[in-house]
Order: sequence, then structure tokens, then C-alpha cells
Amino acid sequence: MSATRATRATRAQTSRFSLNQWTTKRWTVAEAVDGCVRHGVEAIGLWRQDVAAQGLEQTVKLVADAGLRVSSLCRGGFLTSGGPEALDDNRRAIDEAAALGAACLVMVVGGLPGVVPGEPLGTISRDLPAARERVAEALAVLAPYAGERGVRLALEPLHPMYCADRAVLSTLGQALDLAEAHPAEQVGVVVDTFHVWWDPRVLEEIARASGRIASYQVCDFLSPLPADVLLGRGVMGDGVIDFAPMTRAVAEAGYTGDVEVEIFNADVWAADPDGILARVKAAFAEFVGG
Repeated sequence: MSATRATRATRAQTSRFSLNQWTTKRWTVAEAVDGCVRHGVEAIGLWRQDVAAQGLEQTVKLVADAGLRVSSLCRGGFLTSGGPEALDDNRRAIDEAAALGAACLVMVVGGLPGVVPGEPLGTISRDLPAARERVAEALAVLAPYAGERGVRLALEPLHPMYCADRAVLSTLGQALDLAEAHPAEQVGVVVDTFHVWWDPRVLEEIARASGRIASYQVCDFLSPLPADVLLGRGVMGDGVIDFAPMTRAVAEAGYTGDVEVEIFNADVWAADPDGILARVKAAFAEFVGG
């Protein structure tokens, strides 16, 4: 293949590539938007706290002026704590997603009530079914609110090691069970390779998710995991995941949206963001495509 044809093939493979902002965590929103433009990236996934630091109105303008798509806004959720405060914060998140024109608002639903990520256990509830019921009850309130504003909530199942403190939804099947109680345009699901690759039913559940996939996120699962398992995400090809079957299944399920690279990794975060973006684009083309 000639150099020109190779370049065109790589461009075609990466046209749906989206940079999740936290892959290049050292960059502000403005720097990440500029980096996307310089590297020919057409979509970006944003985080609420970084949008707030930049300013919502300014972020909307930056993204629009750059001609970028917002593949997701992360995150809403933490619904298991209950109470009006959680609902109010999620309504604000929905409004922010609407302003940004985000394809979805990612929902990390929360762990067991009273369990706080990174903090010692205090008074907690160990009733896991009740925690999942709290999620269902909150969605019944939030889904219509999101629908009125043209925002799609995207339930993200997390790897079971995060069940206690971050997400009582551990499988794609569990997420679909909740999503299917609502119109597909209001509630969908996230297929994140890091979180679901281990599930023996994942390909069946991806097929079941046809019309419900709101986001496809990719990164690798490192082995061994670091001491802080939250940072166990690697650049595609550095870990144990076989991406081809999941990517094929997602395509067969009818998903045609952006494919977002989301990496939490101390070494990646410490490296030069421009170099990381170039590296993950190349790895995306080699291992994921789309």
C-alpha cells in the first residue's frame, strides 16, 4: 500500500475516534479542544468538573468553534444515596449535556449507600438489591426530564470490583434491564471494554442492546492491575482485551456513533498529552478501528 493510501485508510478508521478528556487529563478543556483540532480528532468526551472550571458557556463556544462533536458528558449518577440533592445534581448534569449537545450523559449509578470511594467504611447499607431499586426509582424521575431536553442517559455498568463504591450495575444485562423500562431515546447503555470484557454473555448482551447503545468506550485492561485499580486502564494493545469481537458486535447491533478512548492511568497522565494522543490514535487504528 502506498503512503497516501495508508494515510487515507488510517483516516477512515479514525473518523469516529473520540478523545475522552481524561485520557489527556493534564489538559484543560480549552487545551483538549485545541489538541483535537491539531491532531485531526473530530469528537471529544467531556467531564463536568472540567467544563465547570472552563465555564459552560465558554466550553459550548470552544467546541462549536472547533467543529467538534461531544460524544459524551461524564458524569451523572450516584443515585443510590437517594435524596433530593442527588436528583437535583443530575438535573443540572442533564441541563449541561443539553447545552453542550452531548450525545449522552454517562451515568455511573453509585455503590452501596454510605460507601464512599477511597474512604474507610462507616455506617453503610449492605442491601444490594435495595440499592439497585433506588437506581430504578431515580431513573423514573430523571428519564422524562432528560427526554424533554433531548438528552439521553447512558447507564454504564462497571467491573464488579467497583460494585461496592461506584456502580451496583456490574453487567451490561443489568444495565439493559433498567434501561428497557424507558424509551430508548431517553435511556441507553454504555459498552465500555474495560468493564465488560470479562463477561461470558457480553456478546449476547451487546446484540440485545440493539438500539440502546449510547456510547462505545475503549481502553485495555492491564495485568497485573496497579494498587489503585481505578487506574488499571491501558492503551489498546497493552493489556488482555480482544477488541475485535466486541467492536464487531457493537457494529452489528447498529451503533454508528463515536468510539471514545477513555484511559485512567498514572503513567499516561504523566506523559506529554500530544504524544499520548498520537499514540492512542495509532493504537485505535490498529486494534479497534471503526
